[in-house]
Formats: sequence, C-alpha cells, structure tokens
Amino acid sequence: MQKENPYTGFQGLLNIMKALRGPGGCPWDREQSKETLKPFVIEEAYEVIEAIDSGNVNDIKEELGDLLLQVVFLAQLAEEAGEFNMDNVIQGISDKLVRRHPHVFAGETKETAEEVLKKWESIKIDERKEKASSSVLEGVPKQMPALLRAHRITEKASRVGFDWTSIEQVFNKLEEELTEFEEAVREKDRINMEDELGDVIFALVNIGRFLEVNPEEALKKTISKFINRFTHIEEGLKKQEVDIRDAGFDEMEKLWIEAKAFEKIEKEGKAQ
Repeated sequence: MQKENPYTGFQGLLNIMKALRGPGGCPWDREQSKETLKPFVIEEAYEVIEAIDSGNVNDIKEELGDLLLQVVFLAQLAEEAGEFNMDNVIQGISDKLVRRHPHVFAGETKETAEEVLKKWESIKIDERKEKASSSVLEGVPKQMPALLRAHRITEKASRVGFDWTSIEQVFNKLEEELTEFEEAVREKDRINMEDELGDVIFALVNIGRFLEVNPEEALKKTISKFINRFTHIEEGLKKQEVDIRDAGFDEMEKLWIEAKAFEKIEKEGKAQ
C-alpha cells in the first residue's frame, strides 16, 4: 500500500510550515516573528494585485499561494505562542461571513447590493458595541496607501448617511478647497499649503468614490501612462541623438503629444 503524502492539499501546507518551524527545520523560518513578516504580507498582497492587473492566470495563482503562505506562517507563530491556530482563523472568518449575510444564511429578504452594504455596516456597528469599539471608521488600517485609505474612510461614512446627495455638491466642495489652496499658495504659507493640498486631494477622492472610480487604481493607471509617454520621449530623443539634458521643453512636449496620439490609435484598434 502506497504511503499517503503528508504534504499535499491545505493540511499538507500546514504540515510543511510546522516542519519548517520545527526541530531540524529551516534556520531562516525558525528565526521569523510576526514583526519580521509584516513587510512580506504587504509585498505579497501587492504582487497579487499586480498579477490581477496583468491578467495572467498562472501569475495570479502563484501569487495567491505566496500570500496564503504568509497567512499560514502567521497562524503557525500564533499557535506556537498558544494564542490561536489556523482552524480558529478559518472558523472566525466563516462565522463573520454568515453573521454579516443574513439575507443568505438567515432567511432574510434578498436585497440590492447597496442595501446589503448598508446592512453590513449596521451589523458591524452592533459588533463594535459588543467589543466596546466606538467609531464607524474603525477597521481601516493606517498602513494603507493614503488614497485608498481616504476612499475607504469616506465610503464607510457614506454608508451611515454622511454623504452628499449629488455630484454637483462634491464638485462645489472641490472648488472651495481649490480656492483655499490658491490663497495659501499666494500667502506662501507652507504649513497651510500642505493642509489645503490635502483637502483638495481628499475632495478628489470623494469625487471618485461618488462616481464609483477607485482613486488608487486611477492614479496607478495615470502613473503608468506617464511612464510610457516619458519613455517615448527618451527613445525619440535617442533616435535624434539628442541628450535629454540638452532637449528643450518644446521638443519634449512634441514627443509627448506624439505618444498620446499612438495611445489613441492603439485604443481604437483594441475597440474594433
């Protein structure tokens, strides 16, 4: 009878992690702590996002595995410390999903996606009361990228009714913040400039949220677009045998416009 492989499936992954951390295991893995793993959790999460953006299914699969490894690693460290284990982690999220989806698991009436989100926030408020937590805005990590964090915080506030009723109101707020920023610039007030610029960006985030456009994703795409266009400038100048340090703005602007034209042609080609 063939011996069963103890290192297959999800339980196999847990067994591998126990072996890596156990006597005779990997010296590097045995030295790790929750603190040392924090950068890897963030890095792997971003690599999952990058894989999703690439559309490569194999990359997504691989990066999800790398992210799962960090979850398993942290759960193993907690088990060794007598705090909790992987079963507790899985049961905790399972209980939470069932509790926060009464329209699926408790026989409540099916609702629209918007109503479901409001119900979700209402359930979370009740959960916070049980934990003696006070703010609706809790649960948004300080370590999140600022644009994404602003989006999530305003989204949470909107779900309990703190929101504008029309996009015109949000645009008016942006105009107000821009005016205040311009005043700070004219007065050369460095501290106030930073405050007012933050308010302008926050207002832009609200416009994105109101229109269901993720500001983090929008900015990432704009950054990629800028890099592609600037690369076109560099390549164009090389072909002309012009050192970029010697090129004038008008010369670079011409190549920038050319890059935009190529982008438009490429978009139209994909749309056909």
